[in-house]
Amino acid sequence: MRRESVLAVVFVLLALASAGAQTTPAAEQKPFEPTVGQSGKDVVWVPTPQAVVEKMLDMAKVTPQDFVMDLGSGDGRNIIAAAKRGANAVGVEFNHDMVELSRRSAAAAGVADRAKFVEGDMYEADISKATVLALFLLPHNLNKLTPKFLALPPGTRIVGNTFAPEGWAADETEQVGGECASWCTSLLWIVPAKVDGTWKTADGQLVLKQDFQMVSGTVTAGGKTTEVSGRLRGDMLTLNGSGAELTGRVAGNRIEGSMKNGGTAASQFSATR
Repeated sequence: MRRESVLAVVFVLLALASAGAQTTPAAEQKPFEPTVGQSGKDVVWVPTPQAVVEKMLDMAKVTPQDFVMDLGSGDGRNIIAAAKRGANAVGVEFNHDMVELSRRSAAAAGVADRAKFVEGDMYEADISKATVLALFLLPHNLNKLTPKFLALPPGTRIVGNTFAPEGWAADETEQVGGECASWCTSLLWIVPAKVDGTWKTADGQLVLKQDFQMVSGTVTAGGKTTEVSGRLRGDMLTLNGSGAELTGRVAGNRIEGSMKNGGTAASQFSATR
């Protein structure tokens, strides 16, 4: 065969090979799969059992009127479950692959319109509009976030799995049984109103000291001082001591409610700070 013919054949073969390479699909990359214990932003990923997710949302009484957030949202299960209940929900997650996985899962569950995921730092996230926070974080994460939690409007619900912020006892605790083998404690905190300080009343004063939702202090009325203690549940304050019973709703620097002293009938009570 003449040299020109050989070159022509080689050229044709190379062209065919090139065309084949262009039409052969590239090897598909294996889809991302999260691994328990993989590192993230100041925390490792461990999934909350689905039964605990549902229990947390039950305890928070999530409805379609809620705006639910998860900080360190992982594979998105808290947010997707909240969206299935009709709530609008946003997860903040540091790991890009986890964010993309969460978005795919939300789409597959048919709730992508209500379940959104943001790639970012949970400590920097704006949580001011959340009515519910659904979390699975370690104590040191929760401790860093506690000032932001306490700045939320009174009555905001926070539910978590197993771990608590230091010093903040849960308002409610429930264990999940059945097939749940680990990380099976659901905790509820209700952000309390701020009542620490001295309050003026019509005939005396109310002096209160606050430790999260737990409250203690004194009521002075008609020249008599009574020690009281109680708690807040959101903006609702209840105090008892030596026969005195006070219940009221806190609205900023005002408390409106009723007070009983001994066997007397309840009378209207108000205080300003």
